[in-house]
Amino acid sequence: MLRIGVVLYSGFSLINLGVVSVFEFANISHGERLYDVSLLSESGGLVMSSSGVEVNTVGFGDDDFDTVIVVGDNDALEPAPALVAFLKKACVRSRRICATCTGAFALAQAGLLEGKRATTHWFHAAKLRKDYPDVRVEEDSIFVNDGAVWTSAGATACIDLALTFVEQDVSGELARLVAKKLVVYHRRAGGQTQHSVLLDIRPRSDRIQKALTYARQHLHTGLSVEDLAHAVHLSPRQFSRAFHEETGHTPAKAIEHLRTETARLMLESGRHSMETIARDVGFGDPDRMRRAFLRAYGQPPQVIRRATRAAM
Repeated sequence: MLRIGVVLYSGFSLINLGVVSVFEFANISHGERLYDVSLLSESGGLVMSSSGVEVNTVGFGDDDFDTVIVVGDNDALEPAPALVAFLKKACVRSRRICATCTGAFALAQAGLLEGKRATTHWFHAAKLRKDYPDVRVEEDSIFVNDGAVWTSAGATACIDLALTFVEQDVSGELARLVAKKLVVYHRRAGGQTQHSVLLDIRPRSDRIQKALTYARQHLHTGLSVEDLAHAVHLSPRQFSRAFHEETGHTPAKAIEHLRTETARLMLESGRHSMETIARDVGFGDPDRMRRAFLRAYGQPPQVIRRATRAAM
C-alpha cells in the first residue's frame, strides 16, 4: 500500500483536496486499499481553508510517505518555515514530491524547483517566474514532471495529476475507471494547455451564440461569413458587424480559434493522424493547420503532440 501525505496550511484552497477523491475512488474501484492518505499540517488539528471549511489533520512527524503533495491557495501565500523544512526532508525520503496550484511556491522556497521545469496556476505564473528566476516555468501546462518533482496548474488540474499517479502506480484502465466514476469528461495530459480561447468569445445575444454553435457543428465545412450569416438570418454585413461588436473577434478569427482548439484536443487524444485532424476540423491540409498553430500557440502541432506523449 502506498502512503500519500497531503500537506495543508491555513488558507489552502479546498478544491485541491480533489486529489484525495482520486485516491479514494482508486481504492474503491480496485476492491482493496492501494493508497493510505494522511492529511498533514505543521501542528495538526483543524486547518481552515480559504472558503472557511475546516479540515482535520495530523502534525508533521517522522513518517515516511511514498508521495507528498503540498496543496495551493488563492494568493500564493508565503510558506511557513516549518513547511519548507518538512518539504526539504520529504524530497529525500519520498519517491514523489508534488505541488498543486500555488503549492509550487512552497517547493520553490524549499529549493526543490531550482533548475527544474514546473507549472502553477496561470494567474500566478508570472510571480513564480519573477520570485524564482531559476525555475523553468511552463505556465501553459496542466501539470509538469521533472524527475521526482511534480507540479500542477490550479483548481481541477490536481485531479488530472492524481489520475496520472494512479495510471503509473497501477494501470491506465484503473485511472480511466476512476475518471469515469468522478464524472471527469476528459482526462487531460500534462502537456495540455490551461487556457481555452473559447472562454474569451462570449457573445451577448442568442443569435451570435447560435452562430458559434452552428460553427462548432460544421467545422469540417468551409464556414464562410455568408454561411454563418445565413444560419442566423442576417446579411453578411450585419452579421460581421454584430459578431465583432459582441466578441471582439472577426468571424474568420473566431473560426480559426475553434479549429485550432478542436485540433489540439484531437492531437492530445493521440488517436488521429495530422491529415485526419486537419481534414476533420476544416483546415483542409496539415500545412494550413501548422500555420494556424504557430499563430495560436507559437508551436507546430508536431511539437505539441510530442510534449503530450512525453507527459503521459
